[in-house]
Formats: sequence, C-alpha cells, structure tokens
Amino acid sequence: MTEGPISFQRLRTVAREHLLRSGRPTGKEESWRFTQIQPILRTQFAAAGRAEAGELFDQYTFGGDAGVELVFVNGFYSPDLSRIESLPRGLSVNTLADAAANGHAAVVEKHLGTQANLHTQHFAAVNTANLRDGAFVHIKRSTTVDAPIHLLFITIGAADAVAAHPRVLVVTEDNVEATIVESYVGAGANYLCNAVTEVVCGADCRIDHCKLQQESPDGFHTAVMQVEIGRQTQFVSHAISIGARISRNDLGVKLAGQASYATLNGLVLISGNQHCDNHTLLDHAAPDCPSHELYKHVLSDKSSAVFKGQIFVHRVAQKTNAKQSSKALLLSDTASMNSMPALEIYADDVKCTHGSTIGPIDDDLIFYLRSRGVGIEAARHLLTYAFAADVTRRIKVAPVRRRVEDFMAVQHGLPQDLRINDLGAFDSAVTR
Repeated sequence: MTEGPISFQRLRTVAREHLLRSGRPTGKEESWRFTQIQPILRTQFAAAGRAEAGELFDQYTFGGDAGVELVFVNGFYSPDLSRIESLPRGLSVNTLADAAANGHAAVVEKHLGTQANLHTQHFAAVNTANLRDGAFVHIKRSTTVDAPIHLLFITIGAADAVAAHPRVLVVTEDNVEATIVESYVGAGANYLCNAVTEVVCGADCRIDHCKLQQESPDGFHTAVMQVEIGRQTQFVSHAISIGARISRNDLGVKLAGQASYATLNGLVLISGNQHCDNHTLLDHAAPDCPSHELYKHVLSDKSSAVFKGQIFVHRVAQKTNAKQSSKALLLSDTASMNSMPALEIYADDVKCTHGSTIGPIDDDLIFYLRSRGVGIEAARHLLTYAFAADVTRRIKVAPVRRRVEDFMAVQHGLPQDLRINDLGAFDSAVTR
C-alpha cells in the first residue's frame, strides 16, 4: 500500500513492524480473558472494496439535523453522499488524505498516531497498518459549532470476508464548543469494521461526543478511541452499542489540564448470541479534575458483555473527584455479565468511588405495575426502557436519542412514540 502522504506511509511501516514482533492477542491475556476473540482472529479478512450504500444511507443519515455530514462506505470517502460545503467560520472538515495534502499537513503530522497506542492496543496497530484515509475535523480557537458534525461509516459485507479500517482525527483549539457524532452501521455478514478515533482538545472547550454502533448482527466491530483534554475543558462521551456479533470498544480519556472534566456514559443493548466488551480508562494526569462514568447494559437471550473501567490517578493529580458506576440488567437466565471496576491511585488528597450491580428486573416493581393493570410483559418492557433511559435522556443529539429509543421500542414492543424528554445537564451527578 503506497497511498497517502509520507506521514501515512511512516505510520503504516511502524505498525506493521510492531505486528510482526508482537503477534495476536489471546484469551490468556487479562484484557481479553472474557471475550472470545478467535472468530475475528481466525478469519482472513481482505481489504473491503468500494460499494454502494444503497438504502443504508437513507436509513442512517441525519439529513438536516446535522450541520456537516461526512460519509465513508467500506472505508472510502463518498463525496456524493457527504455535505461539507458552507462550513461555519473556524471549522474544517475533510478527509485525512486531503487535509494532509492541502493546508492542514502540520496539524495531521503533529497529532495523527499520537493518542492511540500501537504497542498496547492490537487493533489500533491493525488499523494503522492499513491506514489509507479517514475523517478529519479541525476547529479553530473561540469557535462555536451549533449543529452536530456527523461522521457516518457504512460497511457492506461480501461473499468473502472483508475489513474496513475507519480513522478519525479531531483537533480542537482553545475555547471551542461542538458536538461530534460517529455512526457505525452495516449490512450483511462476514465483515469487520475496525475503527480508531483520536481526539485532542485545547483549553476551555466544551465537547460532546456520541458514538452509535449499530452494525449488522452478523458483523464484527472493534474500536479504539483515545482522547486528551486540556485545562478546564469539559468532554462528554455517549457510547451506544446495539449491533455486531462481537464488539470491543477501548475508550481512554486523559485529563491532562488542571480542572478538566470528563463524563463517560455508555449503553449496551444486545440479544441473541451477541457479545460486547467495553474497556474504559479515565487517566487523571492533572489536579482538580472531576470525572463521572455510568455504563448500563441490557442483556437478553444468550448475550454476554464485559465492562472493565479503570480510574488511574497520578501522583500530581491531587483533589481528584472520580465516580464510576456499572449496572447490568439480565433479562434471561442465560445472559451473562462480567464487570471489573478498578482504581489505581497514587495521590493522597482524592475522592474516588466505584460500584457495580448485576441482576434481573425487580419483581416488586413488576408487581407494582401489574397491580395497576399493566400486563406482565408490558411491565418488564417498561422497566427495561426506564433502566436504559438514565443514559438515553442525557444524549443531547436528537437523531441519536431517537434512534436508540426507536430500537428499544421495536425490540420490546413499546409504542414507537415513547420518548424521554428530560435531557438533563451534562452530568447533574457531579458536584464541581
């Protein structure tokens, strides 16, 4: 592969050399102990070729709800489906290849490949070894972007196993306010979408990021997202996992500037034989930084999930205030959940808490609803919806929230217009 600028070629070379030395992950490694990764590793994936999005684009586009929409199909940029004209002042949205060649070479050169760790994250190395293009977002100092920036990645399965390797680089300068949405969708079987996102934020920013993973139930999805935020920056992540036969998400946020603030909200809604593995890291590298994490899982049939959330507090990060909570609702006796909260603290003046709960729907609540004329199945579905709504109500981007609520309505036989309207603040549970 020789496509792309020299900087791409250098990154590909480094990644390939690392993969030759390190080999593949196994179930004996702690980070993969509860995820059977072999169905992905033993499949010989060819590079995905160009394909038509068909009805998938019509189904998943934000249309007028997005100020900007960048669309990739099987990893290839689709200019006919994208809308990047008439950008507000201070916002640049383009493909990585074009950004590196036209006016943003210095930004790409400085930041691409600096956040995702090739040496500890196998699939980040695989993505980098296949780096060809991707999405690039750059927001200049003191810019407010009102409408969401939507990055839509569509993967189409084929008769032979294929893999796409989406790449995203987001760089914001100081005093920026923006909302960024990544949607990963697909059709067919026998494909892998292996994504890497790197986000670098300056000081005094307010960034709201949504990731919606709604791959085909027979596809595979692996993703690494690494974020670094500066002084007094607020970063909020909403990570929703609905699709894919096997999915793995590694999300790391480094609070690198004093008084920076991170919130990680996650929701997993899976059934059948689906498996979802979420690993998160809140890396407190500066003092006076609060963080809050809430991940919820709704598992039915024979589905299974893993949550490993780590809070790491460096010695310099005094007055850290970090809260982590993982909750799982098991809708069947055959669903399973492994939750592994972790704290690693080297500072003295900190307040860190974590909690984890796993269990079925409360029978007392079902009895309460049934005593008021609600049928048993309807009661179960409404309680499931309410359990997930603690995360969905926090999603400010209406198309994302609607898509998740509609998915649950179809899945649980609820009215299609059932909505949670209390959107709340970024995080009312954190006291700064």
